[in-house]
Amino acid sequence: MFALGVSRESWSRIEEFVALLVQWQQRTNLVSPNSLPQIWARHVIDSLQLLPLLPPATRLIADLGSGGGFPAIPLAIASGAEFHLYESIAKKAAFLREAGRIGRCKVTIHNHRLENLSAVKVLPQIEVVTARALAPLRELLQLAEPFLKNGAKAFFHKGADCDAELTEASKYWKIKAERHSSLTDSSAVILEVREAYRV
Repeated sequence: MFALGVSRESWSRIEEFVALLVQWQQRTNLVSPNSLPQIWARHVIDSLQLLPLLPPATRLIADLGSGGGFPAIPLAIASGAEFHLYESIAKKAAFLREAGRIGRCKVTIHNHRLENLSAVKVLPQIEVVTARALAPLRELLQLAEPFLKNGAKAFFHKGADCDAELTEASKYWKIKAERHSSLTDSSAVILEVREAYRV
């Protein structure tokens, strides 16, 4: 873990966050129940692998469809960056507020639909956008567009169908992207979108 640049103190706070998630999972479906036994590899390490990919001195990050707090909460704890978490489901947004408190990290929770982002007049000056298990790439680019058009980069967790998603998305978007091999799944990638413009 320390090879990813996570301090012992941060790791301890991540453990507190995971304990909170397991507790809330009993009454609110935050992650797939089948993935709980592998929560550290499937969710925590999968989230933290973004750390070395983030541009140096990144300060403001938006996480779309934050759900159970992955990758946002572990990354917020380990990086010290400020996160804006967008989650439309009220119960999950309540969990994220408590997770931010327990994790002692800088998070702001936005409890509204991502489709309404483009109508928001003043958005934070986001430098990086993340999303995990949210939507196909074409839809992700639409949701992230308010940030991407202001120069933000995106890091999206993608599975074995990444090439097919890129092909489909390229019908509507001009995309500059790079694939990074996943540390947790040999068939998965972290797709770094450096630029994306509507065709």
